[in-house]
Amino acid sequence: MAVRVQREDFDCGAEIAALTAGRTEIGAVVTFSGLVRDSGGLASLELEHYPGMTEKALAAIEAEAVSRWELQASLVIHRYGRLAPGDRIMMVATASRHRQAAFEAAEFLMDYLKSRAPFWKKESGPDGGRWVDATESDEAALARWK
Repeated sequence: MAVRVQREDFDCGAEIAALTAGRTEIGAVVTFSGLVRDSGGLASLELEHYPGMTEKALAAIEAEAVSRWELQASLVIHRYGRLAPGDRIMMVATASRHRQAAFEAAEFLMDYLKSRAPFWKKESGPDGGRWVDATESDEAALARWK
């Protein structure tokens, strides 16, 4: 089980290979990789966080996923700093003996990351910058896990 908050890009294939190396008890791996989406003239997305606090919060939600589903391994990577459209912003990987646990745990982690992870996001475009909050649909997705 691992959480990483980093400025650097990552290689999804290499991360999956490292997560599963020598792990013959794993029967399913579910991954999600989020990209910065250009939703109409986006020049960049700046992500800020408080080191230490962010990792602690992400580790807590990952621990909750592990307590809810039988996972053999999991990984959460989230980037910070200035990102451009098309850049990788985050990755979730869950591994279990069977696919259902891996799928559900990955969805749970993604819903949390989208609405509750302690990152501050600022979009910059032709009209200047604006801070971005979770949407109503993000909150509704998270509510199903309570």
